[in-house]
Amino acid sequence: MSDETSGRPAKRGIVRRALWALGVGLGLLFLMNLFFPDLDFSMEDRVGLIRIEGVIVDAQSTIGELKRFADNPSVKAIVLRIDSPGGGVVPSQEIHDAVQRVRSKSHKTVIASMGTVAASGGYYIAVATDRIMANSGTLTGSIGVIMEMANVEGLLKKIGVEGVVIKSGKFKDIGSPLRKMSDEEQGLLQSVMDDVHKQFIEAVAEGRGLDLAVVQALADGRIFTGRQAKVSKLVDELGDLDAAIKLAAEVAGIEGDPKVIEPRRRFSFRELIESRISGLFPKLDFYSGVGLKYLMVF
Repeated sequence: MSDETSGRPAKRGIVRRALWALGVGLGLLFLMNLFFPDLDFSMEDRVGLIRIEGVIVDAQSTIGELKRFADNPSVKAIVLRIDSPGGGVVPSQEIHDAVQRVRSKSHKTVIASMGTVAASGGYYIAVATDRIMANSGTLTGSIGVIMEMANVEGLLKKIGVEGVVIKSGKFKDIGSPLRKMSDEEQGLLQSVMDDVHKQFIEAVAEGRGLDLAVVQALADGRIFTGRQAKVSKLVDELGDLDAAIKLAAEVAGIEGDPKVIEPRRRFSFRELIESRISGLFPKLDFYSGVGLKYLMVF
């Protein structure tokens, strides 16, 4: 009897230590997943999936995801799921160039999969990939540049407010909402627009293997359905995301159904705090200057 009673505390101690060990192990796994989301011990061949959604205003997140997949030896191919009407000229160009670096330096296949819309800056990114796949009803194209400004001079006069500008050169306040733009200023901005538009046309011609004259004829801002874009050689094939993933695996030489992984966001106290603050206070944006966009306007 005494042996049984003395053995019970020992058993409870073993169970308690086992539970503690299990809890510590799960805690470590949670922390590793939280702070090191890219840690991967598997060498199984995979297809990396990166989503580019909404208006493109910043490139760093997508570029970081591309770099992590490029450095991951288990990722043999990358699919860019693009569902965007475009956005800023510079971030679109930066992502485009990052895709080209992945292809040339890491020698990894990159396939573009177009969702509901992949236009303007979204299409600019797509032309940097090895192959473009769109759905039949995808809205794409919109090869062009837009610059929008407001003139509130008449409104200010009605309410008795006068705008005062002090500047160091005659073009320093070009695009000011406080006055009408001169013909000379319009000509200057148009020359800037034409150069950025030319850069878009050259990127499409290079990426799609088309003559500049052919792209020029299509680069008037018009949009295409996926099926129309295929006829115009702006996309390669028609299909959904699953078809694009299978194509990426096939080109990369992955046998069977490929395993797909998506980047997991690293935990950031700064982003957590900023998201809470932005929810309490409205975001104010007083910038009204000149801005170039590869953007399809609805």
